[in-house]
Amino acid sequence: MGRVRNISRQTLLATHVLQARSLLARMKGLLGRESLAQGEGLWIEPCPSIHTFFMQFSIDVIFVDRSWKVLHLIDSMAPQRLSRYVSHARGVLELPAGTIIASHTQVHDELCFEDS
Repeated sequence: MGRVRNISRQTLLATHVLQARSLLARMKGLLGRESLAQGEGLWIEPCPSIHTFFMQFSIDVIFVDRSWKVLHLIDSMAPQRLSRYVSHARGVLELPAGTIIASHTQVHDELCFEDS
């Protein structure tokens, strides 16, 4: 997919984002990984909720709608958790823990997905 930028805050959220659109890829998500490096991310679509069962690390989670507006944020979601269902979410961006705070991302911000 490429890069993800927060247009509202003029910050870069990720430089290398993988996509999970097939059922199998969405089910696997980040399972089996030991970490998510700074600049990495995973875009899951469609996706109105996520879980971190069997994961080994915390992640930041950003749910966006069809116009790429931020609907809901989860800062440092720990392993073994289940997110709430986010109505109208087009998908979710999973990022290294700390990305939301470092980028000052907030609900209603507009994101931009750029090809590499």
